[in-house]
Amino acid sequence: MKSIITTAILAACTLTASAQAPAAPAKEVAGNSATTPAAKLNAGWWKKRHEQKVAAAKNAKVDLLFIGDSITHSWENSGKKIWQKYYAPRNAFNIGFSGDRTQHVLWRLDNGEMAGMKPKVAVIMIGTNNTGHTMQKAEETAAGIKAIIGRVHKLSPETKILLLGVFPRGMNPDHKMRVLNNEINAIIKTYAEDDKVTYLDLGPKFLDDKGVLTKKVMPDALHPQAHGYQIWAEAMEPTLKELLGEK
Repeated sequence: MKSIITTAILAACTLTASAQAPAAPAKEVAGNSATTPAAKLNAGWWKKRHEQKVAAAKNAKVDLLFIGDSITHSWENSGKKIWQKYYAPRNAFNIGFSGDRTQHVLWRLDNGEMAGMKPKVAVIMIGTNNTGHTMQKAEETAAGIKAIIGRVHKLSPETKILLLGVFPRGMNPDHKMRVLNNEINAIIKTYAEDDKVTYLDLGPKFLDDKGVLTKKVMPDALHPQAHGYQIWAEAMEPTLKELLGEK
């Protein structure tokens, strides 16, 4: 559909469009853990949350689905008030799980967390834990993200994907995890060649004029606090409105 990159320091706005068939699921290559579905059922809270989400999904009317890790999960905590303002009225549903990597999202999608759902839009932001846990190669993490897009479209072919660039990580621009996340983003932005995928890089919105990720936005240089969620919501709103068909 289109690729939208929010500009701050190093990024420049681009808009591309093409009309192609939805992306096929990425091939699950042996040896790439990012594309191989995996559960964390030994973690009691994770198993319980998964079961709760599966049960809720069966009866939920969902127009807007959020898929991700702890950064998405925390719309239920640090971002709760902002969620209530922006997303609760839009029949939004959150399947972000703290600590998840791409492989865990794949497992959850394969095991009922989208059962029966036909959301208008799915917001996907995942991959920073593939970086943080194992410094996984960018192309492997990107393949996992592509596989997630494929899973969503397998379950709900008409759902539009709003694919967010992996958020900045590490205080300074040269932090090794920031650099690796940027490499992931350089790959996944090409997925917007699919006419049902829009790419949006909000990363520069979180940075100061020197590219520094400040404590006011993300105190641990990874997880947004309330101010960071407000930045996220405001920056995403124009694109989200368009994808939802709102005026």
